Amino acid sequence: MTSYRLTGPLRGTDLAEVWIVDGAIRHSAPDSPAQTVAGWTYPGLVDAHAHPGLSHSAEPVADAEVIRRLDAARAAGVTTVREMGAQLDVARFAARGRTKAIRSGRHIARPKRYIRNVAAEIEPGELPDEVVRQAARGDGWVKLVGDWIDRTEGADSDLRPLWPRDVLADAVAATHEAGAKVAVHTFGVETVDDALEAGVDCIEHGSGMNEDQLREAARRGVILDPTVCQTGTFASIAERAGKYPVYRERMLAMYRGRFDHFALMADVGAHFVMGTDTEGEGKDRTLDVELRAAVDAGLPAGLVMAAASHSGRSLLGLPSWEEGAPADVVVYAEDPEKDIAAVSRPAAVFIDGELVGGTLATA
Repeated sequence: MTSYRLTGPLRGTDLAEVWIVDGAIRHSAPDSPAQTVAGWTYPGLVDAHAHPGLSHSAEPVADAEVIRRLDAARAAGVTTVREMGAQLDVARFAARGRTKAIRSGRHIARPKRYIRNVAAEIEPGELPDEVVRQAARGDGWVKLVGDWIDRTEGADSDLRPLWPRDVLADAVAATHEAGAKVAVHTFGVETVDDALEAGVDCIEHGSGMNEDQLREAARRGVILDPTVCQTGTFASIAERAGKYPVYRERMLAMYRGRFDHFALMADVGAHFVMGTDTEGEGKDRTLDVELRAAVDAGLPAGLVMAAASHSGRSLLGLPSWEEGAPADVVVYAEDPEKDIAAVSRPAAVFIDGELVGGTLATA
């Protein structure tokens, strides 16, 4: 395997240079020659909310499609995805040079309270046992649907929490005892107090969180994934909700206030990761698009790039520049913290020390 010397700004460390030797990060030069790669260099990007094994039908996603999704992520500089709910276990698609996946098992929801065919649907009393089952399918994460529209209330239908607080607390405790962490999907403000008191580890979206909840989440060290592009779809979701005017107005209000809300997330010191909330359906929702949208929405480019790389990796327990760490790295010829558009033009993508993407790989 070729050895490399990485130099230039190495984001997330004070080191001036590192080497890639036998697929790992080294802090001293090898005895053999090494190819120099210079540029603005980050630990490999993490799409912290992806669904490579998700199908929206009763049939599983085809193997070739899973591979295409993982390869599309790799082309965008993503060396790891955190799979936040899918029917298909993607572990068998692991291969050298392919984007890695951290699995969370299947979404957990109540019957008729989430997207059809997607979740393991259970009643509240079954939740503590179900989280343990899904933890066994994953790599340290479980994904709960915290709230969704309850259509049984007719025109008054709106986002409602799925789980009583005591049941949610028991489920989080069971997950932690099983050695895993809990990520909870939530749009509505009503769900968040229960989630925080239950001790969840990560809030996905958090689009309805108020300032007190955001500050409490930051104080507790709860990870927050703002899913900027997904929040940008709330207007179209509202357009399709004509039968449910209360829910429609709620989604529109979150859509209209999204930029102020992202700014508030940053102001309170949220523990950010960045995720696409997509199974990888097209080039308009890859992680580089999410990062560009986040900066366009007012989040600082330095915060966004750190959340997608070194600080986000640290929150998720992934190594970066440590001696002997897997050499998962992305290099840019231009500084994405000065022009975020550069994030869509990686010069080099390394996974386990292998050059697998970017302009250098195709030169």
